[in-house]
Amino acid sequence: MPYQPIEHYGIIGDLHTAALVGKNGSIDWFCTPRFDSPSVFAALLDSERGGHFRIAPVDNDARTKQHYWPETNVLITRFFTPDGVGKLTDFMPVNRKGAATGRRRIIRCIEVIRGRVTFAVDCRPAFDYGRAEHKVKLTSAGALFSSETYRLGLSATCPLRPDGEGIGGRLTLHEGERASFALCDLDPEESVEPEESVEKDSQNSPAALDPLNDSVADELMADTVHYWQRWLADCTYHGRWREVVHRSALVLKLLTYAPTGAIVAAPTCSLPEAIGGKRNWDYRYTWIRDAAFTVYALMRIGFTEEAEAFMGFLEARAREIAPDGSLQIMYGIDGRHDLAEQELDHLDGYRGSRPVRIGNGAHEQLQLDIAGELLDSVYLVNKHGSLISYDLWKQLRRLVDWVVDNWQREDEGIWEVRGGRRHFVASKLMCWVALDRGLRLADKRSFPADRDKWIRARDRIFETIMEQGYSATRKAFVQSFGSENLDASILLMPLVLFMSPTDPRMLNTLDAILLPPAEGGLCRNNLVYRYLVADSADGFDDEEGTFNLCTFWLVEALTRAGRKDAERLERARLMFEEMLGYANHLGLYAEETGSSGEALGNFPQAFTHLSLISAAFNLDRTLDAVAPPSA
Repeated sequence: MPYQPIEHYGIIGDLHTAALVGKNGSIDWFCTPRFDSPSVFAALLDSERGGHFRIAPVDNDARTKQHYWPETNVLITRFFTPDGVGKLTDFMPVNRKGAATGRRRIIRCIEVIRGRVTFAVDCRPAFDYGRAEHKVKLTSAGALFSSETYRLGLSATCPLRPDGEGIGGRLTLHEGERASFALCDLDPEESVEPEESVEKDSQNSPAALDPLNDSVADELMADTVHYWQRWLADCTYHGRWREVVHRSALVLKLLTYAPTGAIVAAPTCSLPEAIGGKRNWDYRYTWIRDAAFTVYALMRIGFTEEAEAFMGFLEARAREIAPDGSLQIMYGIDGRHDLAEQELDHLDGYRGSRPVRIGNGAHEQLQLDIAGELLDSVYLVNKHGSLISYDLWKQLRRLVDWVVDNWQREDEGIWEVRGGRRHFVASKLMCWVALDRGLRLADKRSFPADRDKWIRARDRIFETIMEQGYSATRKAFVQSFGSENLDASILLMPLVLFMSPTDPRMLNTLDAILLPPAEGGLCRNNLVYRYLVADSADGFDDEEGTFNLCTFWLVEALTRAGRKDAERLERARLMFEEMLGYANHLGLYAEETGSSGEALGNFPQAFTHLSLISAAFNLDRTLDAVAPPSA
């Protein structure tokens, strides 16, 4: 089965993990019981060995359309064949209170709307990224897939037939007829003993598969629809592009790990930033960098509970600051520190993009910017949500003191380059943010702090950026000290209140970034590169697409500059509207957009959807503020 384009997928989930469902009816990515668990289906990374669960018409020429049940994460795929119209409904059950219903389950319901349709059913797990062998056993309750350490059950309202290491067969349904399937993780929390114990363990035996019939499937769907619609009803955003903002909010909620409040950067790993390239990373972890953007975006549209839950995760990490006062850049969704990176040589990678990586070695990098992002998020929560505790302040004070002592160091930077450390301007910028927000918190709450030392360091960072981070030749802020290269991370300057959006240096930088790459800029057809790869020694020689979050950053920077400049504001709106056209058919974004408009990188990406919400909120508010009064 050939690879589906990345943009052909939708996502379903239950606040513990998620699955990607293609327009062709195939689940090609699913890790269980958590986002960062080994995969059960990974055809995205190897179409032959990765494993999949496909339900689709046998007619390969069937047309398909996908959409979400209104205001939910319940995915509908329609198949249009010469003989009839079929519908596939996919979801992961969540009860009305928002808790996943025990085991991780995927419910798949097929029905025929018109005529008749013959479906092919092919469930073929490949445990542990395809490394673990398994056996298939049929019972009256369904099918059991079992390896030495994993077990998965499949129950259905129609007969199941073994097909090698999977379940396969054909099923013809007529108008009004339906069939349902439930894929269930029989061992959600810990490993099980080899197969001889399966028969003895009545709780997890094949007979313990949840019974499935149409009424059970309908009840699970009703509860899940109710939960998502009720959750979204709390959204306070009612401006332009409401449906787009709502979809981004639903994506962010799907990427939340409910037990800790952590949000994964993306539910996938090793999807390439360039087809055939080596920029293939595991994003199933939580970056401190995303913190401020997450808190800001969620609070702006009314989801204070989610923002504070994520803040709880961050607070726990702040209490784990290293003895020297430094902070790790990313963590597992359960808070673990060790994210050792390894390559899976047995997998071909998406369309031959190797190596396939799990884990992320960047967790050991020095990235000075993360202190600023953490302090900014704490500042926002303290201002708009719950007041922080003194015990947390003591840890944050250590972190700010660490910034005072270390901001002059070189680091790997916001983009986690693997080509050596440099004095990245964005890193210095966020060190300034760390000191500025630390001072604001100390003053707002009258917390004890070495204010004089912090103020001196903050002011020195500011002047250093102005002296060494701005190129008189380029008339723009640059990527690193001594460089003449542009970098989209500079767009954060007005967003974090370092620079006035109308300061001449900032306006000059915007103009430089807006130029096409052929003229030294970063903008091509209103899409923004994070930097020009050919000019930046980032450790790789392969190209990459435009970065979606950078485009939304530019929209927001232009919006802020456009409060006094109608032309820039109009450019911001046009850029935002055009960027919406690069979402997939469901309103989802990957990390990057390729030269042909294709999705690249891990998918869907939280950071992109966070920046979309922020850009939409500020653009909508600014357009209202500058609108001419009605007659």
